[in-house]
Amino acid sequence: QVQLVESGGGLVQAGGSLRLSCAASGLTFSAYIMTWFRQGPGKEREFVAGINWTGNETPYVDSVKGRFSISRDNAKNEVYLQMNSLKPEDTALYYCAASPRLGIDYSDALSYDYWGQGTQVTVSS
Repeated sequence: QVQLVESGGGLVQAGGSLRLSCAASGLTFSAYIMTWFRQGPGKEREFVAGINWTGNETPYVDSVKGRFSISRDNAKNEVYLQMNSLKPEDTALYYCAASPRLGIDYSDALSYDYWGQGTQVTVSS
């Protein structure tokens, strides 16, 4: 049974930092593309950042470029999202997702087979 469990969310002031983690089990983690999505209040789910098997492909949504960094540790079966210079508009429920396929559109939620339950990030102004 595949499980993705996110952690690391919380309440932070604008300008602060958080590091999200997603622990995967029940799959061959190193064979999966891993991605972070988010859904803010009253908004649609949005692609944030993705990472391929080797970590040499890491697309980001424009709004987080230069502030967020995605990484993975295949030995620990974990993917991370380092979030710096947080803004109130980053407030959202953050999900990790996993896809075993090649050549996917990272931003398309239909590309992913597995999803976590999410971790809440709230940024106060």
